[in-house]
Amino acid sequence: MERAEKNRLLFREIKRNKVAYAYIAPFYILFAIFGLFPILAGFYISLFRWDGLTTMRFQGFGNYVNLFNDRMLWVGLSNTAIIGLVSHIPILFGGLVLAYILNSKIVKFENVFKTFYFMPMVTSAVAITIVFQNLFGYHFGLINYVLGFFGVEPIGWLTGQGENVKTAIIIMFSWRWIGWNMVIYLAGMQGINNDIYEAARIDGAGHVQTFFRITAPLLKPVIVFTVIQSTIGTLNLFTEPMILTQSMTGGLNNQGLTIMMYLLNNAPRGGTLFGYASAIAYVITTIAVVISVILLQVTDDDGRDRRREKRAARASARASARASARARGVQ
Repeated sequence: MERAEKNRLLFREIKRNKVAYAYIAPFYILFAIFGLFPILAGFYISLFRWDGLTTMRFQGFGNYVNLFNDRMLWVGLSNTAIIGLVSHIPILFGGLVLAYILNSKIVKFENVFKTFYFMPMVTSAVAITIVFQNLFGYHFGLINYVLGFFGVEPIGWLTGQGENVKTAIIIMFSWRWIGWNMVIYLAGMQGINNDIYEAARIDGAGHVQTFFRITAPLLKPVIVFTVIQSTIGTLNLFTEPMILTQSMTGGLNNQGLTIMMYLLNNAPRGGTLFGYASAIAYVITTIAVVISVILLQVTDDDGRDRRREKRAARASARASARASARARGVQ
């Protein structure tokens, strides 16, 4: 009876606010069609062998099991991890430094610098990659031309055995994303009370001390957000390495192969690989979710304090219970 009463109250509340629900309904309808349905359909397809046209053959979790024995999957995953870990250093730290410089009014014409650094994010990834493809040219590339002035022999960025392909991708990927993080960090810094900086200056703190003792700690939630966002961007890295190496397999020795390239190379290749590609997509999603949860847990100071307080309360309760038991035993 209590459950039936709750259902009646819920229905009455929905009926009373039907106009408000009608206004927000389009979002949920569109999300269900273009968001939730593809997610569920992708997982459903990952359980089958399917070429996109003929009858689907159920395979259960066989596609996921086969992933562990797929050497190319591990190559793509390791390349993606290396590119992500190395490129995050300039992307995150460089974005922080640039945002601090602009926020501190150290340089003039800060709006010009904001536009200059943010421009790569609004430029086509294809156009950027073609430009870098020419910059990394062996004989006529601008980078090798400049290095020649310092007596450095031409570097085969995209040739040889592919040993420098990841370096080229990291340089291009970092250059493209550093401006985006700079804008986010700058917005976060502008939300910090200026009185804190004034007090630090009065106490004789320099820019380095202010940056590491005040700005970086107060920006921790924003930094965590950008790390998660950059991680997801790294896992979705496809256009830049594909055009740079002019191959869906990452060029020479698969040195430029990313996990997303491997996914998209499997999906349209024919045979029965649509289900396999869907399984790879869910592996990528799982990796992104796990990394995000770990980062949020590690950086959640409030959560750690609450858990510490709960553990202390439980320990205190157990100590009180033991003390009471001993007191009753004495009596």
